[in-house]
Amino acid sequence: MSVRKLTPSTGPVAEGNVGGGTGMVCHQFKGGIGTASRVLPANAGGYIVGVLVQCNYGLRPFLRIAGVPVGQEIPDLLPGPARNGSNDEENGSIIVVVATDAPLLPHQLKRIATRVALGIGRTGGYGGNSSGDIFVAFSTANAHVYGDSGVARVEMVPNARMNPLFYATVQATEEAIVNALLAAETMTGINDFRVTALPLDRLRAAMAKYGRPLK
Repeated sequence: MSVRKLTPSTGPVAEGNVGGGTGMVCHQFKGGIGTASRVLPANAGGYIVGVLVQCNYGLRPFLRIAGVPVGQEIPDLLPGPARNGSNDEENGSIIVVVATDAPLLPHQLKRIATRVALGIGRTGGYGGNSSGDIFVAFSTANAHVYGDSGVARVEMVPNARMNPLFYATVQATEEAIVNALLAAETMTGINDFRVTALPLDRLRAAMAKYGRPLK
């Protein structure tokens, strides 16, 4: 079993089998840590929305990437040998953190967090009965109010202008999950339980079959 140590650093965020993502399984392929971001156009504020996921959920037949039913095209390579429980029951979970520099108030951040589920749904996640999903969102704006002893004044994006932030959250969540799958490596753990990484050659073939070739 290969385990990469996660240490604090600057630069790109490590993805795949790192940190808490080491033992994750996503749509019955090797899962883990994934990240993605979006930059809004200037006329929408130019804000950045970043998403980090730790994905450990989903069943193979439901996996979709850019609308392509990848899970149906690659139905084999399931985790095994079988252990307690069934391979056809969704019993994992996903943790998603959304960060933005858009000035949002707590109730607005809650609205952002609810859009995470839409991104997960685009990849084929349905939130099974025992799924322990956690979504959080925070803003780095209005930092000047911390410790202010007077009347704090904050800025906020009007609710009517939040749609671009919603779209960015959904898209970045979907991409972060895909990035986790692409970065993860096949692992074999206790009792020879093996989880296979998403095979890139077969992914390319599936995407090309549906007219969505990978660049």
